[in-house]
Amino acid sequence: MTNIAILTDSSSYLTNDQIKQNNIEILPIPIIWDNKEYLDMVDISFDDFYKNLITKKQLPTTSTPSIGALEKKIDELKSKGFDEIIGIFISSGISSFISNAKTYAQQRKDITFRVFDSHVTCAGLANMTLLASKMVRDNHNSDEIFEALSQLRDTTNVRLIVDDLKHLNRTGRLSNAASFIGGILNIKPIIGMDVQESGNGKLSVIEKERTYIKAFKKVQQDVSNQIKNKNYKVRATIIDAHDPEKSNEWVTTFKNIFPDMEVDTSIIGPVVGVHTGQGAIAVIWSQDWKEIAESYN
Repeated sequence: MTNIAILTDSSSYLTNDQIKQNNIEILPIPIIWDNKEYLDMVDISFDDFYKNLITKKQLPTTSTPSIGALEKKIDELKSKGFDEIIGIFISSGISSFISNAKTYAQQRKDITFRVFDSHVTCAGLANMTLLASKMVRDNHNSDEIFEALSQLRDTTNVRLIVDDLKHLNRTGRLSNAASFIGGILNIKPIIGMDVQESGNGKLSVIEKERTYIKAFKKVQQDVSNQIKNKNYKVRATIIDAHDPEKSNEWVTTFKNIFPDMEVDTSIIGPVVGVHTGQGAIAVIWSQDWKEIAESYN
C-alpha cells in the first residue's frame, strides 16, 4: 500500500490541533518586513502581525517558499518512509509557488510528488487539505484524492470585504484594480475569487456598495443564491483579519439565516493579511468536505 503524505502551505491557517491530528505537513510562506524575512506563523504570530501592521511605518511584502525549503521538506518526508506526496497549495492566481512546485515535481524521480492548485487560500485551502488527509486515512489512492479535491474546488466560493483596496492595490493581487482607481475611498468593495476549475483563482472586485452594512447584506444574498437548490450539505467558514467582533456578527447571522449550514471560523493570517489589511472579513463556502470524503467510502 502506498504511504501518502499531505503537504500544504501556511496560508491554510490550520490550527496546531488540526495539523497534529491529521498528520499534515506545513511549508511556511516568507514575509519580508524591514528587510528581514519572517516565516508565516513561525517567526511572526497572528496577533503580532496585525499589531505591527498598525505601528510600523514600512509595509510588508510576501515571497514564495524557496525551492530549497521545498526540497528539504520533500527529503524529510521521504526519509520518514513516504512513497508519495500530495502538495495542495495557495492559488496560482495570487502566487507563483504552484508553478515552481510543479516544475520541481517533474525533476524528482526518486519519489512521486503531485501538486494540486487549490485556486483559493485560507479556510478554502484548509478544507481541501483536511479532505485529502481524511481520504489518506481511509486508504484511498492519489487519483481518487485528486478527483475529490476537484469536486470540492468546483463547489467553493469566496466573498471578501476589505476596509479599502489600498493593500490589494499595493501588492498587485487584484486582477481588475485599475477599474476602481479614483473611487476607492467612496466604495465598500466586495471581492470574489474564481475558484472553480474554469477559473484561475484570481481576486477581483465583483460588487460595489456604499456602506459595510449594504455590502454584508449583498454577501448574504450571494450565498443564498449560490446554495439554493443544491443537493449537498454546505459548509461555510468565516475568516477575519483580526476583527473578532465582526467575525462573531457574521457567524451569528449565517447561523440564523442558514440553519442547516455548518459554520466554522478561521483567520486571515499574516501572509494573506499583507494583501487585505486589518479589518477584512470573508466567507468561504462549499460542499461539506466531510460529505465528499464519505462518498468515497
